[in-house]
Amino acid sequence: MLSFFKKYRAAQRPRCAALVAAAGSSTRMGGINKLLQPLDGVPVLIRTLEALERSRLVDEIIVAARECDLVEIAQLCHTYGITKCAKVVRGGESRAHSVLLAALEVSADVQLLAVQDGARPLVTPELIDKVVAQAARCGAAAPAVPVKDTIKQIREDGAVENTLERSHLRAVQTPQVFTAELLKAALQSVLEQGIEVTDDCAAVELLGKVVFLTEGDEANLKITTPGDLVLAEAILQTREEAT
Repeated sequence: MLSFFKKYRAAQRPRCAALVAAAGSSTRMGGINKLLQPLDGVPVLIRTLEALERSRLVDEIIVAARECDLVEIAQLCHTYGITKCAKVVRGGESRAHSVLLAALEVSADVQLLAVQDGARPLVTPELIDKVVAQAARCGAAAPAVPVKDTIKQIREDGAVENTLERSHLRAVQTPQVFTAELLKAALQSVLEQGIEVTDDCAAVELLGKVVFLTEGDEANLKITTPGDLVLAEAILQTREEAT
């Protein structure tokens, strides 16, 4: 009987597809594809995909990658048993374009889309599930952490124009999760208008929609420079020692 109710609840929840942005140029890594670099012996991208694989609320994964990496990433998914990965597709000319191309490849019954940076390998299944559950309730959600540094707004000449109130600022992470139609409409809109956005929340906000933030994870860092790999290794070791 308990198994029946678990299956019933699973059938009632909205199906979610994770769209993994993995088509960046890695310019701050000296041109080396950071997603394929080993992190404690496992490629950065695979660590990200493994978290999505273990998520209870993610049903399928679409990876948007550079054309030159398509075959290698597909092979890595097979090697590491990423069974939820339905497709590895060619990315676009920008992040928004890549995410939209991935969104157009999801199954017809998917209602939620979770956009995940391929370069956030320390994301946890628990964080993913928390944000997906929040989006199922409100339509648009993302994890965020308080900003620790004092943030200055500057003029073009480098002079300080304003000091922003730190208590009102948050650093937004991924996954960022939205209803499927909302995200696709938002991305199509910014692409048609030629507007550059640095994350998917910004595209949704430009449609006048509200994004709700939930508590993120300080360890959910984005690999951008070689130093970030060193820090990520240290965090992984700390996690392993704690288990």
